[in-house]
Amino acid sequence: MKMSGGEYRKFAEKAAPRSNMKRDLFRAFLSGGTICTVGQSLINLYNYVGFSGDDASALCSITLIFIGALLTGLGVYDDIAAFAGAGTLVPITGFANSVAAAAIEFKSEGFITGTGTKMFVIAGPVIVYGISASIVYGLILLLL
Repeated sequence: MKMSGGEYRKFAEKAAPRSNMKRDLFRAFLSGGTICTVGQSLINLYNYVGFSGDDASALCSITLIFIGALLTGLGVYDDIAAFAGAGTLVPITGFANSVAAAAIEFKSEGFITGTGTKMFVIAGPVIVYGISASIVYGLILLLL
């Protein structure tokens, strides 16, 4: 059975599950906002116990990365992401999840050829384009 590009697109649209845009946006906003609120609470806590602003921010990032990786390892993060959608992908916890999930998936292939090679399959482009954008931004600031 051969289909043209347009026929395939129509077939795929019929087969794809419909999403409730308002519900999905609300869930993403709620979950992303909750993660950010937890992050701000961590910064406030670290400031309260005596860390400077920069140190508190760094500790907050470390803590959120640890929590994201831990929840991925326990198999909980996927359930949260299924409910929250993009709300869990955007913050730093989503980055931790993408690295930890790939590491877990490929651990059977060994530390070098499995985990070490495949760990940044998903997160790698984020790192590359993030660094590239920061270089371009830095050069623009330098020139101006």
